[in-house]
Amino acid sequence: MPKLLQPHPDRALPAGEARDIARRIYESVRELPLLCFHGHVDAALFATNEPFGDPADLLVVPDHYVTRMLVSQGVPLESLSAGGDPREIWRAFCSHWHLFRGTPSRYWIEHELAEVLGVKLAPSAETADELYDEISARLAEPSFRPRALLDSFRIEVISTTDAATDDLGHHKALASSMPGRVIPTFRPDALVYVDTPGWVEAVRLLGEMAGTDTSTYDGYLEGLRVRRRAFIEAGALATDHGHLSASTEPLSDEKARAIYADALRGEAGAAAETFAGHMLFQMAAMSAEDGLVMQLHPGVLRNHNTDVLGRFGRDRGYDIPVRTEFTRSLRPLLERFGHAEGFGLVLFTVDETVYSRELAPLAGVYPTVRLGAPWWFLDSPDGMRRFRELVTETAGFANMSGFVDDTRAFLSIPARHDLARRIDAGYLAKLVTEHRLEEDEALEVAADLAYNLASTTYR
Repeated sequence: MPKLLQPHPDRALPAGEARDIARRIYESVRELPLLCFHGHVDAALFATNEPFGDPADLLVVPDHYVTRMLVSQGVPLESLSAGGDPREIWRAFCSHWHLFRGTPSRYWIEHELAEVLGVKLAPSAETADELYDEISARLAEPSFRPRALLDSFRIEVISTTDAATDDLGHHKALASSMPGRVIPTFRPDALVYVDTPGWVEAVRLLGEMAGTDTSTYDGYLEGLRVRRRAFIEAGALATDHGHLSASTEPLSDEKARAIYADALRGEAGAAAETFAGHMLFQMAAMSAEDGLVMQLHPGVLRNHNTDVLGRFGRDRGYDIPVRTEFTRSLRPLLERFGHAEGFGLVLFTVDETVYSRELAPLAGVYPTVRLGAPWWFLDSPDGMRRFRELVTETAGFANMSGFVDDTRAFLSIPARHDLARRIDAGYLAKLVTEHRLEEDEALEVAADLAYNLASTTYR
């Protein structure tokens, strides 16, 4: 007999005496609009507003949380990739549904299936085809077009993450019909890591798009400023930086020019990471000038398996966290911009050992710093609880960014926000039961964490 899909109304809420309080707190924020300022959904999805293709392409292929779990248990990555038979991909996912027990993916996907798609049966080998047909029929309905889902999901603003050399054509197409609703985020990583494959060509394209001479370091900096202005004109509120380390040590102009010239000749060598740190400082200087909020999420060794990178490309689940140091690394940047009016820095990490030792103390004293929500491997129920427990006593609630969902899987966005609101309700309920907060204060904080802090952080 197939199992029914029945997400419990109290899922992720605490047990015991705190549950009733947590329910009241959660209900107070459950229907608040969603602010999605750190997303990776493609703007083309909304510009074309075409129907979603099939269940596999929507729920499995783009979600590296899902594919990496399947691969870890022997499912070949090639059988889960775009271009494969979507029904077979879906069957592989459903027949391995048990692998997601205890993971946040289980929570998100159950929410998507039951509350977004209206599915009644749990995934399994025996229900795979029935679910595939039911979901496919649902996706063909006008109410499941991407723009319609923005409304049904209560998404007030959603950002995309775009290369500095993106022409922003889709954003321009959306500007007249959905002004300020789908906005770009400036991501210059491919231009600041001089050892990135294709860097010389990317720099040439930067100069072409910006109308600057990028054969010189000074022309390169001006090209970045020009592109930032283009993003601001398209509605951008933030930049996004995914460096390996948090180093922000500035170089002299002479040294930076020398490394840049070497890089154009293909001779950057070991100086690439040094130059990237220097460019983080330069990006902060530009943010202090133009007001784009700077988001930094270091500490991930990208593309751990070069064979997978070569065969399947980036973002296939082989990005692995490494130890990250913030205190010394950010000192040059914060000595210059930590109190600068108009500057804002949001810090994310996948190294939770630094939460209480480094990040909370930094956010708890520098007025321009906010702590980003638990991210990537840490946006799980227990990961979010640990975050609150480790940072709140030092940083307080006001120095948080509010929740960001950081996903490519569009249908998972409401599930991710819902889980965060439940976890925060549970944490706040605990403080109420311990007489560390009054319930009316907890209700105010819950609204801040769910909506208000994101609004003020990203201006």
